[in-house]
This record gives sequence, C-alpha cells and structure tokens, in this order.
Amino acid sequence: MKKMIKITLIAFCMAIAPLFLQAQNPPHPNTGNNPGSGNTPVGGGAPIDGGISILLALGLGYGIKKVARFKAE
Repeated sequence: MKKMIKITLIAFCMAIAPLFLQAQNPPHPNTGNNPGSGNTPVGGGAPIDGGISILLALGLGYGIKKVARFKAE
C-alpha cells in the first residue's frame, strides 16, 4: 500500500511540474540597446541539434548489441 502511494505521489509531482517550471522570457533584440544600433539576433546562435543525434546513435548501437547477444544465447 505504501509503495502505491509513493508511486502515485511521484507521478502526480511529475505531472504538475511543467506548470511551475517555465522557461525564461526571450532576450530583447540588440541586448536592450536602441533599435537599429546593432544586429544581434533574438535567441543567439545556439545549435538546434544539441547532441541528440549522438545519443540516438549510441542507443541504436546498444540495442543492436543486446539483440545480437539475446539471439546468441
């Protein structure tokens, strides 16, 4: 019974967490200077990929290894 309450509480906390954990507002263009005084893009130059393709490739390799080992037994 205690295990079920614990799991339910953790699931509830994870379900409502996005309501309270919000991202920051985007920065003002030109870092707050007068309009037209610079050419700074909003949001900067952060890469979109962020290494997710590397993680997917590693996960795929690990999955293939597990399947090959399972078939060998």
